[in-house]
Amino acid sequence: MLDCGLDTTSVLNFLPLPLVHSPRLSKLPGWVSKDGSINLEKELKECAGRVFVDSQPEFCLPERDLLDLSTIDVILISNYHCMMALPYITEHTGFTGTVYATEPTLQIGRLLMEELVNFMERVPRAQSATCWKNKEIQRMLPSPLKDAVEVWTWKRCYSMQEVNSALSKVQLVGYSQKVELFGAVQVSPLSSGYSLGSSNWIIQSHHEKVSYVSGSSLLTTHPQPMDQSSLKNSDVLILTGLTQMPTANPDGMVGEFCSNLAMTIRAGGNVLVPCYSSGVIYDLLECLYQFIESANLGTTPFYFISPVANSSLEFSQIFAEWLCHNKQSKVYLPEPPFPHAELIQTNKLKHYPSIHGDFSSDFRQPCVVFTGHPSLRFGDVVHFMELWGKSSLNTIIFTEPDFSYLDALAPYQPLAMKCVYCPIDTRLNFHQVSKLLKEVQPLHVVCPEHYTQPPLTQSHRSDLMLELQPPPMPYRRCSVLNLPFRRRYERVYILPELANSLVPSEVKPGISVATVSAILHSKDNKHTLQSVPKPPPAPPSKKRKRVLEEPPVGQTPKPMLSGAVPLDGFLATLQKHGITEVKVEETADGHILHLQADDTLIQLEEDGTHIVCDNNEPLRTTLRDLVLRFLQKL
Repeated sequence: MLDCGLDTTSVLNFLPLPLVHSPRLSKLPGWVSKDGSINLEKELKECAGRVFVDSQPEFCLPERDLLDLSTIDVILISNYHCMMALPYITEHTGFTGTVYATEPTLQIGRLLMEELVNFMERVPRAQSATCWKNKEIQRMLPSPLKDAVEVWTWKRCYSMQEVNSALSKVQLVGYSQKVELFGAVQVSPLSSGYSLGSSNWIIQSHHEKVSYVSGSSLLTTHPQPMDQSSLKNSDVLILTGLTQMPTANPDGMVGEFCSNLAMTIRAGGNVLVPCYSSGVIYDLLECLYQFIESANLGTTPFYFISPVANSSLEFSQIFAEWLCHNKQSKVYLPEPPFPHAELIQTNKLKHYPSIHGDFSSDFRQPCVVFTGHPSLRFGDVVHFMELWGKSSLNTIIFTEPDFSYLDALAPYQPLAMKCVYCPIDTRLNFHQVSKLLKEVQPLHVVCPEHYTQPPLTQSHRSDLMLELQPPPMPYRRCSVLNLPFRRRYERVYILPELANSLVPSEVKPGISVATVSAILHSKDNKHTLQSVPKPPPAPPSKKRKRVLEEPPVGQTPKPMLSGAVPLDGFLATLQKHGITEVKVEETADGHILHLQADDTLIQLEEDGTHIVCDNNEPLRTTLRDLVLRFLQKL
């Protein structure tokens, strides 16, 4: 199984979970259908023309009905965003296999899961809304609820116990480390350049190679650069995880982020940045470190609020070998690889586990707050939306591309605060991936169907799609593909003593062939040729019992023949031996020679010669010897 990401966009259909009681949310009217036939006032609430589910947010899980997930032996994880559904799979499907991931992927993935669990458990909701999921009721609901897919499979968040149990099944691997799976294939992670420890995977046998490219970046950010050369000579390249914002240049977005932040602070307003606790935030803090002094923002406090804020900032500093060369070299000076260490030392950046406790006493305005969750449905961000949403001096800046900012803001409308959308997605865009594929030249490319056509809203933009020769193999949800290659060859090992007994014969200059009689021993998809054991000496007793499953007895094999019988040369040889009446007939496979005087047929074919001769053994033997003159014995 390649990755097990969690579709968190489903939470946009739910009301936010406020950390303190929200009079505004509690007064929202319940939803009743226009004709009054459906009354779901307890489950659905209406806000600014949109309908939301009033219960604990639920997540859309990976497809579970297409395949029995207990039969999966291995899960390969590309990056920490692609493992958020792991506890649902390892704890509830009978999964008994192994999960492979790099160390930063495991540790930062653990932080993101821990943060998610913490956000949910801080604001427990007893009621669970289920009536709206009834198919007959759902199709009567307004959009987007009526268009939601597979709502019955949506699940509440897992527990910390399930997270720990799931992550105990993860086996750590390093870049370019080869891991053998059941002797059948080797898997190996390569740096993908997207985030700390993010990987592309090579899955190969001795003769075939499949590359899985997901969430990769060619930009110079904090992770190790992408390893492109190892993707060459792939039979199939499976491509996914391209940028969600192909028209937004990450550098331009960072510039816009900084200028909007400065404008708001100068006007006396606060800036709210909904973000994940790892990833782009490291780069944003680095840009702000350089920007603060030049923009005269030296006295403005920056707050990073997350249950895992401290761990996240510390992890980024200790995973030195997973960073780009520039940051690796700082470790040996010694200096912290990221400048946010200096921001913390100088008290310009402060981090807190939540808005309660120390934060309440340290809080100064105007300020910049980085906090989660980017969906604006749970976490400390909900409190700041309620606190700052009514003032037009304040600004919310969206940097994560995973959620539509209009959908995220919907339950907070009407909203006075300014909204700026600066999605920073460093993953490959279509131009970069086309260039990459030209360089690595896979025989076949497999990708999601929507990569093969321009976006619906920009149908004229042919540059926002993949155009390859041969065309890529597209897939959509629940489609089953036959990859266009077959395993034709297996590698067989030969024991030294058996190899020593071979007698090669040269069939062409530089090419020798030898026959071998051996026993093929196969175990764990490894094949070995072993010497045939010598027969045991006969027991002295008169009566010999037949031994069941006797070992094969070594016999001297007949010589094998190689080469071809040339028609003209063979006819000349027949004439020398007094056989002159020969009628030659051409066939699809070769020639038939009819010796009319002797009523005999000789079939000359590419892979064999047949002599059909009735009751004339001396002639048959002579003809056989003449044929053998043209062939080599091995």
